[in-house]
Amino acid sequence: MFPRRACLLTILALALAACGGEAGREGMGEGAVTVTTTVVREQAFNDTLQAIGTARARESITVTAKVSEVVREVHFESGDRVGKGAVLVTLSGQQQQAALREAEAAATEAERLYRRQQELAGQQLIARSQLDSQRAARDTARARVEQVRAQLGERVIRAPFAGVLGIRQVSPGALVSPGTPIATLDDLTRMYVDFPVPEGALAHVAPGQTVRGRVGAWPDRRFEGTVETVDARVDPSTRSVVVRASFPNPDRLLRPGMLVTVQLEQQERQALLVPEIAIVQVGQSSFAWRVKQDGSVEQAPVSLGARAAGQVEILRGLEAGDRIVVDGTGKLRPGSTIEDTTTGGGDGAAPAAEAAGETGQ
Repeated sequence: MFPRRACLLTILALALAACGGEAGREGMGEGAVTVTTTVVREQAFNDTLQAIGTARARESITVTAKVSEVVREVHFESGDRVGKGAVLVTLSGQQQQAALREAEAAATEAERLYRRQQELAGQQLIARSQLDSQRAARDTARARVEQVRAQLGERVIRAPFAGVLGIRQVSPGALVSPGTPIATLDDLTRMYVDFPVPEGALAHVAPGQTVRGRVGAWPDRRFEGTVETVDARVDPSTRSVVVRASFPNPDRLLRPGMLVTVQLEQQERQALLVPEIAIVQVGQSSFAWRVKQDGSVEQAPVSLGARAAGQVEILRGLEAGDRIVVDGTGKLRPGSTIEDTTTGGGDGAAPAAEAAGETGQ
């Protein structure tokens, strides 16, 4: 009798414990969710457009010869800095030297004959037409001299502008021809960086805007330049336009071909900013948890704009004065009641101030 009663009492106790556990779980599910919140405010915003560009020298060429000839002398070494007009290479021009002496002799003789016939024409001893023929012969001889001198000039290769020479690629005695690279020449005092900008951002780009750049060789160094020009055409395949920025390069740290990460600063404007962690991303959609008057929350679908310093711009979906959940969004469901632990009595002043501080940095 007693064992049977003890068994019944044990079963009853277990049943009561199970009911109490379920009630406790239900009570926990209905409790407020601890979160922090902030108030959406309109703030001054200065966002940046980031892109990858390629550095180019303001002036850059590959020095080559205009004619096929043997190198007689090389007047530079790799890496030399040269001025405009400096002689770089002298090519052999023996045939042209001989041709020049011949042409100069012919020109001297033609000039002597012309002066003699001019005297005779003045005395009316020869026909005027004969004088005209000799004048034409004299002018032809002079032109021949200039032609040979020009050919000799092509045998002396000069720097068309001041700059830094690259690695020397020829030696005395080498045969060069048009297109044979002799060395590169770059003006590194100022560099251009060309980078693409999306078509949608074209309205926010204009000459004179500040551009900041970084390169992998000097990651802690920031280079500052300005937008010089915006290309007149939009690439139909990428829907982007090329922007050219100009960077002073007094230390010659930037080199042609370098990959440059550029940031183009936009003009300051007023925008609705919220912390990025307050935005919940579900597939292609984004929403924020908005606090209602009764202390519960609802999903507010939003359209996002630019991002900077941990802040994101709200284009649509929220208004100034709305309170949203910043921390604790993962535990919320539509209609959940919240317990706001935001510093300052839950008025959102502290998070808003922090957001404004991050934006200003």
